[in-house]
Amino acid sequence: MTVFATTIPDDAHQEPMIQLLGPDGTRTPHAELDAVLTGGGGAEDLQSPDALRGYYRDMVMIRAADLEATSLQRQGQLGLWASALGQEAAQIGAGHAARVQDYLVPTYREHGVAWARGIEPWRLLELFRGISHGGWDPAELRTHPYMIVLGSQAPHAVGYAMGLQRDGAVGTGDRAHDTAVLALFGDGASSEGEVSESFTFAKSFDAPVVFYTQNNQWAISVPTSVQSSVPLAQRSRGWGIPSVRVDGNDVLAVMAAVRSALDAARAGEGPRFIEAVTYRMAAHTTSDDAGRYRPAAEEEEWAERDPILRLRRHLEQLGAIDEDFVRRCDDEAHELAMQLHHHIHGMEDPDPVHIFEHVYTEHHPVVEAEKQAYREYAAQFEDEADQDGARA
Repeated sequence: MTVFATTIPDDAHQEPMIQLLGPDGTRTPHAELDAVLTGGGGAEDLQSPDALRGYYRDMVMIRAADLEATSLQRQGQLGLWASALGQEAAQIGAGHAARVQDYLVPTYREHGVAWARGIEPWRLLELFRGISHGGWDPAELRTHPYMIVLGSQAPHAVGYAMGLQRDGAVGTGDRAHDTAVLALFGDGASSEGEVSESFTFAKSFDAPVVFYTQNNQWAISVPTSVQSSVPLAQRSRGWGIPSVRVDGNDVLAVMAAVRSALDAARAGEGPRFIEAVTYRMAAHTTSDDAGRYRPAAEEEEWAERDPILRLRRHLEQLGAIDEDFVRRCDDEAHELAMQLHHHIHGMEDPDPVHIFEHVYTEHHPVVEAEKQAYREYAAQFEDEADQDGARA
């Protein structure tokens, strides 16, 4: 029996949640998802000791980058930063669950997903510094630029998935080539109309798309309980889209659920929806003060469910980690943070003329005229500066 449900439980508030790793690191067997993680007996094993150590390192690295970005914003080097502190498992698990040909459409907090897809953290920081629109090639890394407008990426993802259908890139049964789309958004965005509209189109055309919500409990200052009286996983079932609720601080549960959903979508079985229950340890962004609305007791409760600590405890139970490995990861993470620090502090502002260079793929006379008009406008200030310097 599939873990993805299509009906509401008799008691809607008792939606089951899949968990493979408990907060103390204990592993719970799950026949269906264990088969997904081991590749069904194939060569790929997503839960081997080497793989688990890799996820641990990834989470430690991205947390260090996240904390350094917050520090850089406080130093005036970034205009804003949206922290993913505490959501590392929900993101590293989802990022590694996607196959290389899949296309991911993130929101603005998917730093762990970006890391898993090979996007260097300094590219993210340049975005929040206001000098870059993304900085990576979406076609090369199969990852769309960050989307700032809540929910806007959901219809984009569905449209891309429908395009894949028309191009014949889905449904042949060849998992190495068939493509699926992963649309990522938060619990707040799940309340936006664009997400509901995306459910309609996705199911109407059985588009190869997986909707993935990280329920971090707070949409800025609005708790999830105010947004929905029942678990978010049930929202898609009215459209006939199967869904599941997983422990978002459990990297294995996330990985198994996302891999299973994407494989089903690329096989032509239609869309899926996943609610990953996690917690935003930091404020919504660096412009927010979570202490004004979030109780300290809640933060302390979730701290014990820390995804990095959970995976470390599991590795210790397996005898697959030691203090030397932990220290090497910490040292490497510190080095990454220092690289980011020096990179951002050493950056020069780009030439504003660059904004005209990627409006169209080909030469456009109107854009060229606007570029020339801007150059003439900017030259006025240069002349004034020269005159002021001469008078001084």
